[in-house]
Order: sequence, then C-alpha cells, then structure tokens
Amino acid sequence: MDILLIVLGSIFIISGILGCVLPVIPGPPLSYIGLLLLHFTERYDFSNKFLIIWAVVTVVVYTLDYLIPAWGTKKFGGSKRGVWGSIIGLVVGLFFFPPFGIIIGPFLGAVIGELTAGKESGAALKSGFGSFMGFLAGTLLKLITSGMMTWYFIKELIF
Repeated sequence: MDILLIVLGSIFIISGILGCVLPVIPGPPLSYIGLLLLHFTERYDFSNKFLIIWAVVTVVVYTLDYLIPAWGTKKFGGSKRGVWGSIIGLVVGLFFFPPFGIIIGPFLGAVIGELTAGKESGAALKSGFGSFMGFLAGTLLKLITSGMMTWYFIKELIF
C-alpha cells in the first residue's frame, strides 16, 4: 500500500508543479495532496503542525492567485472599473476560454474597464499590463510554494 501512496503522491507533486504554469490545474492544492499521500504511508510522517501550516499556505496562495491580477491593475494606475474589469475578465476567461483565458481575460477586462471609464488607450493598456504582471507574480508565488512542497516530499523520501 505504501508504494501506491508514494507513486500517487509523486504524480500529485508533479501535477502540482505543472499546475503552477498551466492555468486550468490548481498547482499548490495538488502539491499539498501529494504531501498528504506521503504522510499516510507507514514509513513517512510529517508533523501535524507542518501539515496545518502548509494547508494554510496553500489556501492563502490559491486565494492570492485570483486577487493579485486585480491588485496589479490598481498598482499600475487602474481605476475601479479597471479592477472590476480585471476580475470579470478573469472569471469569464477561466470559464469560457480555458486555459489561455485566465491569462488574457484579466488583461482584456482591465483594458475594457479602463476604456469604458474614459481613459485613453495608453493608460488602459498600462492597467492591462499591470493585470498581466499580477498574473506573473501569482504564477511565481505558486511555483515557489509548490517547489517547496516538492522539496519536502523528496527530502522525506531520500533522507
């Protein structure tokens, strides 16, 4: 049974890393499941504190991944319409144009929101760029989180 859990855990860890760059797959939650599967073996054991901390980190990172593009829009001079456009674009892109919609949606939503607010195209594009930079920051945050969980998974297996 341990071998099955280790193999499944490895698949989840790899899927978690892939999910950090493939928008449709939830990277950090899959990586966390990989850690849990390794924990449920008889040979390997993580402390409850360790598992709780990583559960909280996973939820926070997963939530921030959806909020950071809107924050990036605001940081690059976006108005409330640009921020709302970014959020609406994210949701529309996520459901109607996966997997690329989660990248393009917030950008286009922010640009359209700014244009409807009466901003010039240059300012609207700047807000869209902020949304895109927010997407990149979220991706980096997910990669760091899943990468660390992968490191703990491998460390536990090897040492």
